Amino acid sequence: MLLGGWAALVLAHYRLLCLPYFWDEAGYYALAAVDFYRQHLLIPHSTWSLGHTPLGAVYVGTAWRLFGLSPCVARVAMLLMAAATVVATYELGSRVFRRPSGREMAAWAALLLAVSPLFFAQSAMLHIDLPAALFITLAIIALLERRMALFALAGSLAVLSKETSAIFLPVAWIHAWRQRRELRAIGWAGLLSPMLVAIAWTVYNHHHTGFWTGNAQYLQYNIYSTLNPIRFLLSLARRLYQLLLGGFGWVLTVGAFLGLRRQRRRETGTQIPGEAPPLDASAAKLRDLLFLGAGLCTSYLLFHSIVGGALLRRYLLPAFPVFYLGAIWCLWELPRRLARGFSAAAAVLFVAAWFLNGFYSFEFESNLAYADFVRLHQEAAHYLEQRGEDARILTTWPATGELTQPFLGYVTRPLRVIPIEDFGETSFIEVRPESFDLLYLYSRKSESLRKGIMQVPLVQQLNRRYFDYVPQISDDVLIDHFHLRLMKAFERHGQWVRIYSN
Repeated sequence: MLLGGWAALVLAHYRLLCLPYFWDEAGYYALAAVDFYRQHLLIPHSTWSLGHTPLGAVYVGTAWRLFGLSPCVARVAMLLMAAATVVATYELGSRVFRRPSGREMAAWAALLLAVSPLFFAQSAMLHIDLPAALFITLAIIALLERRMALFALAGSLAVLSKETSAIFLPVAWIHAWRQRRELRAIGWAGLLSPMLVAIAWTVYNHHHTGFWTGNAQYLQYNIYSTLNPIRFLLSLARRLYQLLLGGFGWVLTVGAFLGLRRQRRRETGTQIPGEAPPLDASAAKLRDLLFLGAGLCTSYLLFHSIVGGALLRRYLLPAFPVFYLGAIWCLWELPRRLARGFSAAAAVLFVAAWFLNGFYSFEFESNLAYADFVRLHQEAAHYLEQRGEDARILTTWPATGELTQPFLGYVTRPLRVIPIEDFGETSFIEVRPESFDLLYLYSRKSESLRKGIMQVPLVQQLNRRYFDYVPQISDDVLIDHFHLRLMKAFERHGQWVRIYSN
């Protein structure tokens, strides 16, 4: 099953397999992996030290060691992780859903996970949220089967994939406390071992960097600047949208709500007031899955609404497998034909969402918009390189890395780049016309592609105040200020790159 799922994902991603690295891949994850590949470094030196645990870099670096250093190898290796996550989701569902259609329900949950736009896009990317999703799902299987040695291994690998996986551990401990009569001392040792691994890594990171996690700038951006109650509420609303509604997820959410409502009505009509029905083994296992799933989703929603300067949807990815299982369980309380109709509609719309962008601000990496971004920047970088000039190019990250680091796959030789902070108006105040020859301007934010809710004054005001939102300056302002001349323009599905000469 694993090899078949891997082959299917590789075929589905065939045109994406050898794309250069995108955004955070280029800024951190690919560089961390290459540092392990070349020097066996667990803490990268080629990029910022962010305190991330090293399993993702070790995994990709090992794949490069075995099969060669290239984006293709890295992406195929990540697709193996994605296939394993889909299979683990199916296995978890098939062990819990014991009704006659249990395996079908598990298959639908696995399929919807595989084709959901966020998971499909992240399947081939070097981000560490996908491995965390895999090992947390395996840890839940281990908890339900009461295989504490397997939980210790899976939980430790989850923490080593991404340190924030540790927020699941209190949920597991509460679940174990509810089952405390059935746990021995060795079971509690297995429950605690992933936290010991997290502590060991934190001490190791502090010894080598002087920080318990990340660095001063990283801590300021992701922790200190986010501790505001109004920001928390706005972030939580955005996180709920990302989990329940984004990417046509509302179709599944609506179906699950209707199914749950039908189940409650049926139970209310048949159950004797004040008397709880007895639970058999399969029902108890289902109850435990729903408890762990609700705890995991709640923990991720709350934690990532408090911590994290960027509200990236992929941070919630570890909660997606159990969320889809829970949604399918609720949905299947509807009549079978209606449940299958909702599931099929969700699957079709999920595939459509690979190419359609949300009405609100979205991240390019949450669907195949990231591939458009990469291909567009490939074209622009090739154009600049083919000019053969030693021009000074004014631009901002991630284009600064794309044009100066051939390893990332955009250029064959480093170009001369003048970096600026961003494309906000204030970033150009100190720029002198004689300091650059070319301006590499591109659609860096999703709202720069079209008019939408982000142009509403109140929304902009809230984003500026609580999320450090900086609107992208218009081309007309730059043209008038620097007397620019358009040399070349590239466009792909609404995204664009424009190269101006000074």
